[in-house]
Amino acid sequence: MVALVSTVAYLGLEARAVEVQCQIAPGLPKFNLVGLPDKAVGESRERVHAALAAMGLALPPKRITINLSPADLPKEGSHYDLPIALALLAAMGVTDAEQLTDWIAVGELALDGRVVPSPGVLLAALHASAAGKGLICPAAQGAEARWASGIPICAAPNLVSLLNHLKGVQTLPEPRQGEADPPEPGPDLKMVKGQETAKRALEIAASGGHNLLMIGPPGAGKSLMASCLPGILPFMTPAEALEASMVQSVAGMLEGGRISRRRPYRDPHHSASIAALTGGGLRVKPGEVSLAHLGVLFLDELPEFQRAVLDSLRQPLETGEVSVARANAHVTYPARVQLVAAMNPCRCGHLGDAALACSRAPRCAADYQSKVSGPLLDRIDLHVEVDPVSASDLALPPPAEGSAEVAARVAAARAIQTARSAEAGARTNAELDGDALEKFATPDESGRKLLMQAAEAMRLSARGYTRMLRVARTIADLAGAEQVGRIHVAEALSYRRQPPRA
Repeated sequence: MVALVSTVAYLGLEARAVEVQCQIAPGLPKFNLVGLPDKAVGESRERVHAALAAMGLALPPKRITINLSPADLPKEGSHYDLPIALALLAAMGVTDAEQLTDWIAVGELALDGRVVPSPGVLLAALHASAAGKGLICPAAQGAEARWASGIPICAAPNLVSLLNHLKGVQTLPEPRQGEADPPEPGPDLKMVKGQETAKRALEIAASGGHNLLMIGPPGAGKSLMASCLPGILPFMTPAEALEASMVQSVAGMLEGGRISRRRPYRDPHHSASIAALTGGGLRVKPGEVSLAHLGVLFLDELPEFQRAVLDSLRQPLETGEVSVARANAHVTYPARVQLVAAMNPCRCGHLGDAALACSRAPRCAADYQSKVSGPLLDRIDLHVEVDPVSASDLALPPPAEGSAEVAARVAAARAIQTARSAEAGARTNAELDGDALEKFATPDESGRKLLMQAAEAMRLSARGYTRMLRVARTIADLAGAEQVGRIHVAEALSYRRQPPRA
């Protein structure tokens, strides 16, 4: 007899169906596990054996073969423990094999028979919902699985209670849906004194989802303003929150089934590797650019990142997704992020101050800023100079306008974009392209003339030209204007900066 139990394999944010097949046949006692298992899956033999022993069950002295089908699909992770154990129990006649056909099982087993959490339960629940089956998962992740509504969820604390539930001897409680995390208060723009130009650029970036680069001396408030950005961004829609939570589920970061509608904010250190930023590793995991999906990726001290690491962001910033190619897998993760970067004008950071600048100024500025490639800078919509803050500015009282007031204007501009999103096929102006860009962002005659003159003088690339149109459309939305005018184009062009030449 061959017992069958359904489970899943994770490839990026895709859950693929896997069938666990168990056969117990006469022969020398042996436990074989086949079907391209990785080391974590191969070690499940010992965990399953110990878990059954904790229940008082011994494996039959026969030849046991576990096949993970399809056999050519690599199997990674510890979530195969539970389906392997259930298939083995069904083959032994301990539980009804027919009853398990309506379920998909995921979960890791402890040596004492407990079912402990494993990454990716939300993806498995959504896959079960699409397949019209129920989900068997760890009790600690029942709240996470419950976000996939309309399917039966069996959240088991251990193997004994799961078997009793399947036999009808015991009833496991139906898990409740996890709660949305309340928004955490962050830094307020009232903490930023002066810097009106930079705060205006931050508001435009938030309104249209544009990438932003701030250049200024140390202590000017660049990092503080970047940390204020999540506080002025609108909350994610329920669909966006679920989309972002799927990435966190695969990464094992969704604790207690709680999801948040506040947009992600990731700020990796400048020593981060390519795999840390874009994803990868022996078992391919999402990187920082995917963990910031639909949120903000802040890169402080931009030129201090390795050149290859920064250039690896070119594709994600353009396409909104990152593809990680390995010999045994090709995985794609979403990466629709808003890049916010900060850097000093030169290595010493005091290029504009003759009293503090180093002896190599201004050549040091060109050398330092050339560490960031031109193609990457071309993908950043807004370049803003952040001036040093004087002692007289710091002595002033806090500004009257804070994050709440700016957030209200950002929300109004986003509402305009949402109203035309069905026709434009883009959530924000930063995603406008093709015919939608021509229809909604084409300036009036005077604005078009100014844009053409600037494009020639500044030698804008096709990408730079397109991004200027998107920024101008956002400025017009903030002003409540139907059409992009000359004044909107002029302001958009003021944020386009040419790198210094050696």
